[in-house]
Amino acid sequence: MPEATTAPQAATRCGFVALIGAPNAGKSTLLNALVGAKISIVSPKVQTTRTLIRGIAVEGDAQLVFVDTPGIFAPRRRLDRAMVGSAWGSTQDADLVALLVDARKGIHDDESILGGLADIRAPKVLVLNKVDLADKPPLLALAQNLNERSAFAATFMVSALSGDGVGDLKTWLAAHVPAGPWLYPEDQISDAPLRQLAAEITREKLYLRLHQELPYQSTVETEVWKELKDGSVRIEQTVYVERESQRKIVLGKGGATIKAIGAAARADIAAAVEHKVHLFLFVKVREGWGDDPERYREMGLEFPSE
Repeated sequence: MPEATTAPQAATRCGFVALIGAPNAGKSTLLNALVGAKISIVSPKVQTTRTLIRGIAVEGDAQLVFVDTPGIFAPRRRLDRAMVGSAWGSTQDADLVALLVDARKGIHDDESILGGLADIRAPKVLVLNKVDLADKPPLLALAQNLNERSAFAATFMVSALSGDGVGDLKTWLAAHVPAGPWLYPEDQISDAPLRQLAAEITREKLYLRLHQELPYQSTVETEVWKELKDGSVRIEQTVYVERESQRKIVLGKGGATIKAIGAAARADIAAAVEHKVHLFLFVKVREGWGDDPERYREMGLEFPSE
């Protein structure tokens, strides 16, 4: 837990808000909208978020620390179990828990989540996302059904992508976190190290480019971060895959694919660090990394024993 930071206001509020939901419910998009900056990566590939990503926002006298979690689903592999365990673990210390539901899909992917809500002591908020893509009568019926099945303190209908309704949600959360000092400086928007954020940005570009061709078992690690005399930053990252055939997919013909991924990642990383970035990407095979405890520690996950 970070040390308290004196806020400029006399009477302040501060609290942790866990964002949970099924894969692709829009949690990362909502986190970015609430913070007003790109903190968590967004991809059409399910389970893009692997670790707990914290985004920090100020609303009036309140500081909100949002925790974007991996999507909750029925785990099959060790990495799946680690991520789902991480998501549920985030709710134990949260002051508020927001359940995000895709308004188009309804509750089909959220049945197990509804059962787990009963064990959460913190007040829970229902957030129906993508309401701009859903018909109104089924939407109202869905909201009523979910409220009958779980005790939600409030219900919000939002479009995380367009921002509609996000302001009302943020205002409500700010009014309901506990009174207390702020935990972070006013201008800080995340507690993730820049090396981690940079790796996440590159992983997003990797998935956006290759989400249909590249299997789930791939990761990005920032190996070198060097600030140069002219104020720019030299970053060396390695994309790890499990097989040589996957390495060839990432590289592309004549290295075209990895160059395109690098160019897209470089632009976003430079915007995030507010400095010119020299990004160098390497692709290596690391067989069985999904069963390596050290990789889990680097991602901030507990290694499941079985």
